[in-house]
Amino acid sequence: MADEPLVLGIETSCDETGVGIVRGTTLLADAVASSVDTHARFGGVVPEIASRAHLEAMVPTIDRALAQAGVAATDLDAVAVTSGPGLAGALLVGVSAAKAYAYALGKPLYGVNHLASHICVDQLEHGPLPEPTMALLVSGGHSSLLLAPDITADVRPLGSTIDDAAGEAFDKVARVLNLGFPGGPVIDKWAREGDPGAIAFPRGLTGPRDAAYDFSFSGLKTAVARWIEARRNAGEEVPVADVSASFQEAVTDVLTRKAIRACTDEGADHLMIGGGVAANSRLRAMAEERCAAAGITLRVPRPKLCTDNGAMVAALGAEMVARGRGTSSWDLSADSSLPVTEPHVPAHGHLHDGHHHDGHHDHVHELSRKNLYAP
Repeated sequence: MADEPLVLGIETSCDETGVGIVRGTTLLADAVASSVDTHARFGGVVPEIASRAHLEAMVPTIDRALAQAGVAATDLDAVAVTSGPGLAGALLVGVSAAKAYAYALGKPLYGVNHLASHICVDQLEHGPLPEPTMALLVSGGHSSLLLAPDITADVRPLGSTIDDAAGEAFDKVARVLNLGFPGGPVIDKWAREGDPGAIAFPRGLTGPRDAAYDFSFSGLKTAVARWIEARRNAGEEVPVADVSASFQEAVTDVLTRKAIRACTDEGADHLMIGGGVAANSRLRAMAEERCAAAGITLRVPRPKLCTDNGAMVAALGAEMVARGRGTSSWDLSADSSLPVTEPHVPAHGHLHDGHHHDGHHDHVHELSRKNLYAP
């Protein structure tokens, strides 16, 4: 429909420069420039490297998205950007770019929440979100259970990780197994050849007195590392496939068990799973089995939309426009710890430290000098 908002979304919370363009709930472009290979030799994301990579990739990635969507920058109805949570320096690049484009084009600006965006992206694949939506978000930085009666204004945290997030545990176990970085895809691959019941690794926070919806993967990570160390010290070969499968089974068992329980307790008949770890094949399969058994409809976006991308930011931005939510002001800043209870940052709302603002304007002027009106 022509009257649906055409929105450009920018995502730079970690190591991916994501630019997406949507019209309403229809995805027109999803351009991503990743710096993951640069970080791989360090065994994790280096914030300063990520920030510099975003700065270099920003304008070319936006140009690529506009070309892919077949629209001109002047056609846009709004610009949305992740203002938090995430790496402060990385977020600043995205926020600065979004402000530059919105200001130069005379378009409204929406600073949105990274986690709420991960939920909203499912609209691009499966249509409007049911209200309320129960969401399990699992990534390198987050393991959260969220109830969203209104994705633009009301997101309630039910539980979260108290130590390592699920994705972080995948990275650390992969490092101990010498499988490289990032750990998620490579462990998923090895696990397909292994026996998930080979080793009885612990399931954290699943006792009767433990917090029903919180997650803990630090103990599991340590248990896996000690098991591997014991085998190596005894001069025995480490069965990489079995360790991968057993570890992955422990993670997915806890995640799906708690998510199903939350749905049942809250009377939610839909479960949405998002975040980078939602690309994991075992998590998808187990969630499907357990949701079917509990009579819950499962919604999981395709793997490319689960990892960080600009399409999810554009999706939430478009929903903000459609529901008439307030725009952000030109002093919008990056907030590395923006709470999920704030799906977006209205003009009168949450502002972070003022000392970031000068840096913002430097980037704004630098980007404003470029030709923002190219189709």
